[in-house]
Amino acid sequence: MDIVVQVAQLLLMLSILVILHEFGHYITAKWFKVRVEKFYLFMDAGFSLVKKKIGETEWGIGWLPLGGYVKLSGMVDESMDTEQMKLPPQPWEFRSKPAWQRLIIMLGGIIVNVLLAWFIFTMVYCTYGKKYVATEKVQNVGLVFGETGQKVGFRDGDKILSVDGKSQERFDRLVLDVLLGDTIKVERNGKPETLVLTDENKKEILDKEGRDFIHYKVTGTVIDSVIPTGNAQKAGLKKGDRVTGINSQKLRYLGQASEVAYKNKNGFVTLNVMRDGQPMDIKISVDKDGVMGYVEKPTDKIDLATVEHYNFFSAMPKAVEESYSLIVYNIKQFKLILRPSTGAYTHVKSVVGIASNMPTTWDWEFFWKFTALFSIGLAFMNILPIPGLDGGHALFTIAEMITGRRLSDKAAGVVQTVGMVILLSLMVLTFGKDIYDLIVN
Repeated sequence: MDIVVQVAQLLLMLSILVILHEFGHYITAKWFKVRVEKFYLFMDAGFSLVKKKIGETEWGIGWLPLGGYVKLSGMVDESMDTEQMKLPPQPWEFRSKPAWQRLIIMLGGIIVNVLLAWFIFTMVYCTYGKKYVATEKVQNVGLVFGETGQKVGFRDGDKILSVDGKSQERFDRLVLDVLLGDTIKVERNGKPETLVLTDENKKEILDKEGRDFIHYKVTGTVIDSVIPTGNAQKAGLKKGDRVTGINSQKLRYLGQASEVAYKNKNGFVTLNVMRDGQPMDIKISVDKDGVMGYVEKPTDKIDLATVEHYNFFSAMPKAVEESYSLIVYNIKQFKLILRPSTGAYTHVKSVVGIASNMPTTWDWEFFWKFTALFSIGLAFMNILPIPGLDGGHALFTIAEMITGRRLSDKAAGVVQTVGMVILLSLMVLTFGKDIYDLIVN
């Protein structure tokens, strides 16, 4: 049932994003009187699940959930239909339109994705408020660092002042800033210190998926619930038990016990707990995923959450700020991926990997936030000047506008083929990696 919810959320999100992205191309094409032959959600390689022709356009749903497309008359695109390009240009064809109109059509989907994210964030802030964990509150409680954090130079009690000269009000974003930044200024024992993360440091952080890196200090955790028939229940752990340590190591931060368990997959760990004022040790078996089978919460009564409430009009500029910041993060992450020594390219996920990380219960607030975030990611990916993507088409159109020389139909076909080969190869690699991880882990 859990996987059904995950897949349903992913398919709904992809459907919304693909339909609206392609609608951006469709509506701009119609504005400039370009004939749209097909409008497809998902790819119809070989056959369609549903199709119906209305007017000059065939509307359909493909069987392969890898994006979608609109087929414009007189354009070599994902359909790789080059036959019509051998005929004389017609007034309703894409190739017959001025370069500036073709550029707008190519950028239409990207523009819609950005506007969609802006709209979703506006509505989320109106409905739920802008929620985040405040950096100031976390640092007042105190930062502690796991093994990886200590290794890259942090020390318990450090207060992070800035990353690359900029402060960050959100703690979740602060951790991301540290990973994507270069120079971190901290306050240590009342004095300023400067840390520089190397690519090797970043690789280690990424390889461990952020575990044992940066945390806020707790004096202990309490068992909030024990999973029925799980290893923790079998070992005798009970709801309300206070966890003070693991393997005789004092508990310093929330999630520390889970990190130790993760390092002991298919093995055992010993939880040091207090029950009714009495100390006791409980030996728990750890499964292949590094899970013991319980949910914990801090014993300290700490409220680190901040909720800012807005009406529709005050939410709009905040939504613009959020959309812009996500575009900046996409640029920084892409730069990190292009640095092989960080190993970031090995952590790129396909829709299979994304689906496996979706929540197992339906949460509309999470769904809409994630959809907005993914919409920005889709816009950024499509603006990249890669043949086969909107950005690749736009790049050649801009070059034409500058030089006055247009790429021949034959050359355009070759470029599109090369681009499709590159994109399909990347998809095969990322899908293969994520499916392998699902099977092995």
